[in-house]
Amino acid sequence: MTGQDVTDYVQNRLSPDHRDIVLVLRELVTEVAPTTSEVISRGSLAWQGNQILAIISQSRTHLTLAFARGAEFTDEHGLLDGIGKNTRHIKIKSLETVPRAAVRDYLKQAVALDRT
Repeated sequence: MTGQDVTDYVQNRLSPDHRDIVLVLRELVTEVAPTTSEVISRGSLAWQGNQILAIISQSRTHLTLAFARGAEFTDEHGLLDGIGKNTRHIKIKSLETVPRAAVRDYLKQAVALDRT
């Protein structure tokens, strides 16, 4: 899938309220994990290294950014939710509430775990 395909997906499949949030998340991924690929996985935008690192899903009121190995993260920000064996997520309700520092940290951890 090309970057343009993902851009088309964002424009055509995501709620207008969520597009600016996704733009910021895409920029953060490019900054922190430039070697990852943007893919559509299970009908959602995801970032992949050796495996899926993170995936976005949307609801009417927020976006969920889930980290495939988030249960292994150190969560100094206290933002990760979830009780499953592997995945942890954060909910983002608006552009103003994107926790940029936390997302950078979580992405760094995701990339490090993906290398092992």
